Amino acid sequence: MNQPLIDIAGLKKSFGAHVVLKDITLQVERGQVVAMIGPSGSGKSTLLRCINLLSVPEGGRITVGDQSIEFNGKHTTLPSEKKLAKFRASTGMVFQHFNLFPHMTALQNVMEGPVTVLKTPKAEAEAAARELLKKVGLLERADYYPDKLSGGQKQRVAIARALAMKPAVMLFDEATSALDPELVGEVLNVIKGLAKEGMTMILVTHEIGFAREVADQVIFMRDGVVAECGPPSVVIDNPRQESTRAFLGRFKSSAGEGQAAPALA
Repeated sequence: MNQPLIDIAGLKKSFGAHVVLKDITLQVERGQVVAMIGPSGSGKSTLLRCINLLSVPEGGRITVGDQSIEFNGKHTTLPSEKKLAKFRASTGMVFQHFNLFPHMTALQNVMEGPVTVLKTPKAEAEAAARELLKKVGLLERADYYPDKLSGGQKQRVAIARALAMKPAVMLFDEATSALDPELVGEVLNVIKGLAKEGMTMILVTHEIGFAREVADQVIFMRDGVVAECGPPSVVIDNPRQESTRAFLGRFKSSAGEGQAAPALA
């Protein structure tokens, strides 16, 4: 029970000659909320995709719960499809873009994974999906198709869909970056609710004020490395690294233009 839920050691990832992740080591405790911040291209999204094995690292180890995979370049042997699906199911991922099935209602989108992958009986999956839509404030939109939903509503359906697979951890990759500013709050409120319930989460975000409010730990990534890691009171309010101060300074200098800037004042 004292083991971290996520344990990453020596993780490396390249795309051709471009090294994106350089020897990343990270631990996330059960129930912890970790926010990853940093400039574009620093490796944040790639790290999330590696945790979910949407991208396969060249080196290192990823452990989620009691499942562990070692990576050794071309010599890496991935688990069987069944075990790989189980590993991925332990991490629910929510992307910038909602990726809902356009021919399915909100309810059907949330039901699809449990019915198809987990082989949950339809009646049971429907009841659970309705509860999840209620959790994200969209039960009354259960029978709406995605083209009849706002961006914020689509993202909340996407969160419910990920939760339907009963993951051990939720991964959010800039979940609000594609939304109009007035819709950001409704998605952040859902994530806040999950944090209060004790859901383990890793968030890639530019919402600095939100990261300070909801995260237990903040990671600042730069050039494929973890440049700074600690509680928000340190990394956001009193960063040690000049690169962290320079990054956060851009939010301060644009106060009034973004959602996060006022929280840094």
